[in-house]
Amino acid sequence: MGKGRSTRRTLDSHNIKSINKTIRAGDCVLMRPSDTNKPSYVSRVEKIESDGRGANVRVHVRWYYRPEESIGGRRQFHGSKEVFLSDHHDIQSADTIEGKCTVHSFKSYTKLDAVGNDDFFCRFEYNSSTGAFNPDRVAVYCKCEMPYNPDDLMVQCEDCNDWFHPTCIDLSIDEAKKLEHFFCENCSSGERKKLNNSHAASRHSEAKVDGKRRRR
Repeated sequence: MGKGRSTRRTLDSHNIKSINKTIRAGDCVLMRPSDTNKPSYVSRVEKIESDGRGANVRVHVRWYYRPEESIGGRRQFHGSKEVFLSDHHDIQSADTIEGKCTVHSFKSYTKLDAVGNDDFFCRFEYNSSTGAFNPDRVAVYCKCEMPYNPDDLMVQCEDCNDWFHPTCIDLSIDEAKKLEHFFCENCSSGERKKLNNSHAASRHSEAKVDGKRRRR
């Protein structure tokens, strides 16, 4: 009689000894790629299981794709820490986990005071077969009508409340950071109104200018 199929059991948690971290279902983790020249893969743990003796631990994961891994590739508005939650499920050895990470919502990510190496954000779900995104439309800003990239500095018009890239309104980054007030071309009654006051800008810039997050 042949050997029966070994019974596997679900674990509530598992300690990864190599990084001294405990993982649970729902955690986001970094996983070692087969190509060492590539960055770590990002995934969400769906289930943890082991054999009957508690060994040979495997994780059921749902992969996050980086923009460059998607069918359309990376685009201008994609943030450097942006990932897409895909429909690609897999089973991997727990030994391939290199660390834990956090995948924030887009809104939460933009409110971070500082962005660490293990911080990412997701605003789209991605169908790995068709290349379709959900949602398939997002708000666009500026004269260039591009979705918001949280890595880019933007200035807000005090009248229409739209956001603009400095380069799209003929401003340098330094000039944009010093703005106390800004009215876009459509909202200004004549010549574009720009009042530069570096001392006042330091007090008001948080409300008027949205810039790159600091990296830890």
